[in-house]
Formats: sequence, C-alpha cells, structure tokens
Amino acid sequence: MISFNYETNFELDNEDKLSSWISNTISEEGFKEGDINYIFCDDAYLLNLNMEFLDHDTLTDIISFDYTMGKLISGDVYISIDRVRENAKDFNVSFENELSRVMIHGILHYCGYKDKTDRENAEMRSKENYYISKLT
Repeated sequence: MISFNYETNFELDNEDKLSSWISNTISEEGFKEGDINYIFCDDAYLLNLNMEFLDHDTLTDIISFDYTMGKLISGDVYISIDRVRENAKDFNVSFENELSRVMIHGILHYCGYKDKTDRENAEMRSKENYYISKLT
C-alpha cells in the first residue's frame, strides 16, 4: 500500500494517479508492493533526519529508508518540497517533473538501482526518464 503524508504546507492533487504509477513501476521492475510511505516535508525537517540518521549536515531533496525484503518493496521516502522547488528552478524543469523524478528515484533504489558511479547514475537517469514518460 502506498500512502502520502504531509509534514509541511503541501499536498498532492493527484494521489490516485501517482499511486497507480508507482505500483505499475514496481510491478514492471519485477517486484511486489509492500508498505511505502511518502512523507513530504521542508528543508529543516529533512536536514534534521539527515544529521540524526546519516550524520550529514547538508540539505538534500530525498532520504529513503529501505525495508525491502526479497521482492517485497517497502520503505519510507522523505522528500523536501523546498529542495524540489529549488532543484526544478536550477534544472529548468517544472516542479511536477522534478517531484515525479524524486518520487520514482526512491523506488528505483528499492529495486536495486544505484547511482554512485557515472555508469550507475546514467542507468538511474535513464530509468527515471522512462518511468516519467509513462506518467504523462
């Protein structure tokens, strides 16, 4: 089950569409959907998590906690709406495009995709673009 939670003044206006999109992505990648929680927050909220759990004193757009077991995808995906807005401006894309990229990025990590090397990053970006094209 996919749930959306809000810790800041923001709310998705298309939860059902996004939930179906995420479910279809998980299925297409050969996994089963478990409990996935999206938590939308601000920079301060996510910075606190980043310092507390990862010992990083930096702003970030997403932190995901992966509880996947075998082929059952589960986890908590924290997304800073502040960072998504800034990144959308920096990358000259719409807020909606950047938000969907970050949302599916977390799921792709749960499916085993990495982004530490140039090759891994290119594969991750390709997968993000592929699934974003299925959303529109």
